[in-house]
Amino acid sequence: MKDFLVATGNAHKLIEIQQIIDAAGYSFTARGLKDFPAIVIPPEDGDTFAANAIIKAKAAAQQSGLIAIADDSGICVDALDGAPGIYSARFAADEGADHIDSRNNEKLLRLLKDVPDEQRGGHFACAIAIATPEGEVRTVEGRVYGVIAHAESGEGGFGYDPLFFVPELNKTLSEVTAEEKNAISHRGQALRLMLPILAEMLAD
Repeated sequence: MKDFLVATGNAHKLIEIQQIIDAAGYSFTARGLKDFPAIVIPPEDGDTFAANAIIKAKAAAQQSGLIAIADDSGICVDALDGAPGIYSARFAADEGADHIDSRNNEKLLRLLKDVPDEQRGGHFACAIAIATPEGEVRTVEGRVYGVIAHAESGEGGFGYDPLFFVPELNKTLSEVTAEEKNAISHRGQALRLMLPILAEMLAD
């Protein structure tokens, strides 16, 4: 079993990633930034999800000496011209609520208050970068499409999951099981594309 580093301090994300790895039959162990407190991740100042993921993955790999992956993901709402996009986690920062899920969701609902159902489409996007300590970098991306609900629903998931309604499931991403979510989610799709690349890198 080989370890690799996931450049995140988000425990929910780390668990989700390990679940997808295990379900796919790979024997990798994902470690998080909490295991490497000395690592300093530069500001995510890229203009795309992939650019931000690369920034994090390269820094984590170089400082840890391990192969590292990093993702950048967010929700892109059609009625807001793709916003919040790469600013999803910081959406309510202008209201003094940086990286606070409940406040981000409140702001999104407020902005879409008068938007009819047929115009509430959007998608989650996730870009994953894989980096070696030597500087090799690869990227993949996954997406899942849905509709922004009028109110939060469900107890599971995190982030915008309680608002993201998936028509084919007739549920929000907070109302599905972890297995259901991982099967269709943007991060699940990207991870399944990433795993063969990671396996190849770890075998070298």
